[in-house]
Amino acid sequence: MTIHRLLSVAPLAAMAMASVVHAQAVQPGDLRASPERLVQAAVEGVIGTIQSQPDTRAGDLGKITAVVQKQFLPYTDFQRTTRLALGSAWRTATPEQQQQLYEQFQTLLVRSYAVSLAQLREQNVRFRYQPSKAGSGATDVVVQTSVINNADEMQIDYRLQRTATGWKIYDINMMGAWLIEVYRKQFADIVARNGIDGLVKYLTTHNARQASEI
Repeated sequence: MTIHRLLSVAPLAAMAMASVVHAQAVQPGDLRASPERLVQAAVEGVIGTIQSQPDTRAGDLGKITAVVQKQFLPYTDFQRTTRLALGSAWRTATPEQQQQLYEQFQTLLVRSYAVSLAQLREQNVRFRYQPSKAGSGATDVVVQTSVINNADEMQIDYRLQRTATGWKIYDINMMGAWLIEVYRKQFADIVARNGIDGLVKYLTTHNARQASEI
């Protein structure tokens, strides 16, 4: 499974969540919110804004990216995502390299997500999800969802960690592949060939190319 394919289907979950009955808004840092309510809140704000504003509904990628940055990122912990995707390479990186990797990887994820949202912004999908089975003392949970688009059904799972500021999304499982695992292999190959600076350069070049297309 390719990273491009994974990123292209991720927003299906977001589009689906916007179609369910809206629960009372859950803000980032709400320590009382359940993991499934937080996942729902994270995507409803993004989809609601995209569908309500003319520029974003028309597919303006720059505006959609800004919406994702403002309304989705507060519900995530992409620094943890980056750390886990890098594995041992993260521990050997300097603080400056770690910051560069985090910023560039987050930019890659946000822009890829925005591109896919632009493609799917008007699709009609239905959504089902199961409450997490974690106990009250759990610190890491998976929220399972099913996304139905026409005759196709896809399971998408969200992994969240309990933090001092509430539950945070840090990984997504689509079609049986966790994003962190997929990126970990790709990043390990690049680091093995070109070192950590080579990975920073790869991500920076990729993001610059994507930005020029917005």
